[in-house]
Parts: sequence; C-alpha cells; structure tokens
Amino acid sequence: MIKSYSWNVNGLRACAEKGLFEWIEASRADFICMQEIKLQEDQLTEELRHPRSSSGRRYHSYWAFAERKGYSGTCMYSLHEPVSVSGLGVPEFDVEGRTVVADFGGFVLVSAYFPNSQDAGMRLDYKLRFCDAILGFCNAQRARGKHVIVAGDYNIAHKPIDLARPDQNEGNAGYLPEERAWMDTFTQAGYIDTFRHFCAEPGKYTWWSYRAPHAREKNIGWRLDYHCVDLEFAPALLAADIHPDVLGSDHCPVSLTIDL
Repeated sequence: MIKSYSWNVNGLRACAEKGLFEWIEASRADFICMQEIKLQEDQLTEELRHPRSSSGRRYHSYWAFAERKGYSGTCMYSLHEPVSVSGLGVPEFDVEGRTVVADFGGFVLVSAYFPNSQDAGMRLDYKLRFCDAILGFCNAQRARGKHVIVAGDYNIAHKPIDLARPDQNEGNAGYLPEERAWMDTFTQAGYIDTFRHFCAEPGKYTWWSYRAPHAREKNIGWRLDYHCVDLEFAPALLAADIHPDVLGSDHCPVSLTIDL
C-alpha cells in the first residue's frame, strides 16, 4: 500500500514557517507532490531538500524551477527512488516548472501545476495547450503499458458540485466552459477523478480565496486539486481524501491511497 499527497503550498518557504515539516513527518506519505513552490534551487536548504518522514527516513526530492523568480515551480518528495525523473519535455511549460515526472517502473507519478487561465481568459490558450500536452503524455504512458497518476493543482473546478457558488462564477478563470470541457474530455478518455470515485457529496473543496473574507471558515471554496489515474488502475484504488484541516496555504492537501 502506498499513499500519495498533493498540495499547492503557495510558497514552499512560507509554508515551511507554518508547520510544513511537522505535517510531512506526521503524514506517513510515500510521495508528496507540491505545486507553486515559488523558489529557485539556490534557495533550498537541507531540510527543504530532505525532510524527515514518520519512520525517521529522509525523503528524496525532485524539482522543477521556473525561470522567473518567485513564480510557479513544482517538486516531489519520495521515499522510493524512481527509475527516471524529467519535466514534461515541452519547453514552453518546462520553463515555468510546471511538472515533475517520475517513473517508478509500474507507474508514472506527475506533480503538475496547471496554468491559471487568468482574468478574461488571458492565458486560456496556454492553459489548454498544457492540458492537451498532459493528456497526450498520459495516453503515451498507457500505450507503453504503464499506469499514470497526475497529482496536482489543475486550476479547474470540473462541475457545479466542485465549487460553492457555481452560478456566480460562470465565466471566471477555473470555471470557464473550455476548461470544464477539457476535464470532460480527459475523464471520457479513460482517466478517473479519484476523489469523485469515492465521494459524491457536495461541500468538499481544496482552495479558498484569501481575497474573500472568512472564505475558509465559511467553506466558500473550490475543488481545484486532484489525483487522476488511468482507468486500468481502478482496482488498486483504496481511498482518496481532502484534508481541509491542514493549514499553511490557501489550498489544502489531497491524498490517494493505492494497493500495490
């Protein structure tokens, strides 16, 4: 059995000052994918590189840094050494540190930070190109006989159940028709939204805006963070959860437990 977490930390160093390492040690995670780390390689400390697990072992870490300082970036902590680690292999996305791709033999784990389409859909074309690149990558892995897990901040609330105020957010970034249509395409192509695989209840969110007063206390949120897997992996799925009690970011962690 393995457990994977994904968390948009909205600044890794800032999150580290709010109990990140204590949470990591208590998590009992095999893998932790993080997005929006907002730092450069020369800013990494030894503790950021190799935090301690609950067993006392130190995590391996793998990083994708954005060329632009203080922006984007992804990482992956793992108790297991992968066969290989790379980016997505598409320069326009790799320069923003959008993915860490780790091949563990039987499955490939991706820590992915999907672009924000921004106000008036200013980056929607870029976002949809990234989405299509992810789908193409996943299809290629399946064709090789591998399972795939795409963990991360998709910056998309797929359906009305996935945000507290869908009617008020029609036309807003993260809930644009084109974004939701891509999620339809993705799931129809044979990929499982693992949280919805286990839970059909409303009111389950992973992000609450800092701009809206008391949004988190009132649970006025969006579900933007996912673990999605290929359909063939379904028999191995044991649980998928959201952890809103974990603070330190405007997002909370999400988890996936798999029987391997």
